[in-house]
Amino acid sequence: MDEHLRQIERRCGIEINNRGNSFRIIGTSKSVESGGRLLTQLYEATRQELLSPERIHLFLQDSCLEEELEEGQTGEISIKTKRGIIRGRSPNQRLYLSNIQAHDINFGVGPAGTGKTYLAVASAVAALEQERARRLVLVRPAVEAGEKLGYLPGDIIQKIDPYLRPLYDALYEMLGFERVARLVERNIIEIAPLAFMRGRTLNEACIILDEAQNTTVEQMKMFLTRIGFGSTAVITGDITQTDLPSGKRSGLRHVIDILSKEEGISFTFFKSRDVVRHPLVKRILDAYERSEKSVASDDPGKRSR
Repeated sequence: MDEHLRQIERRCGIEINNRGNSFRIIGTSKSVESGGRLLTQLYEATRQELLSPERIHLFLQDSCLEEELEEGQTGEISIKTKRGIIRGRSPNQRLYLSNIQAHDINFGVGPAGTGKTYLAVASAVAALEQERARRLVLVRPAVEAGEKLGYLPGDIIQKIDPYLRPLYDALYEMLGFERVARLVERNIIEIAPLAFMRGRTLNEACIILDEAQNTTVEQMKMFLTRIGFGSTAVITGDITQTDLPSGKRSGLRHVIDILSKEEGISFTFFKSRDVVRHPLVKRILDAYERSEKSVASDDPGKRSR
């Protein structure tokens, strides 16, 4: 399995020489320590499973981190659900979970695959099971991402239902299909297009607004003022993938500017290193970021604004 060793070397910045089960690791003291810890964990894991490149990648997320949490934020946050224990795999993911536990309004901003939605759903499921919340409300702006909603079959709920699939997938994994169906039927789990939120006040609820980059400034203000007593809200989005019409400012981008220093509100900014999908996804995101910076630097009009 030398391919696994090469994968570890590339990510941790170390050189691994081995003869049988004897390993010699060369690199900085910090990277050598991480590499040794990882190899020990992998040996333990092989007692129960056959390691794949994907599994190695997830172990790397845990063990070979490019930066550590700031002092006071290093505590391990784990979420217990009936399907198992869920933990943050990167410093930002652990900070995100810690923020959700400590704040009533939380923003998770960053690229796809960084666990923003999954960890928000896990936190909400834990709150339901521990009776810290009475209901879970899943909200999404009904913004067309290249497709016209009017041509989709069904009423507005049925039209928006496919857009909520990432939320459903996480719920099914943590609670099981049948239990999710029962909770939806009893309205303990509610699916609500953002437009349906006006005029409501949500008390003792976990509220998740997904794809928040597609809210307008007015919609974001409306959503944030729906939050009642005993409720926790998590707003997730990627400001680089907005589907709003040209000329419309993203409510998520606007709220970062005006609320980032307010007490009681947390912002967690994810980066490509937090991606827990295929390793190529991180490289793709980095390539897009370099391209966007290059375009901005070549445009004198953008520099002057």
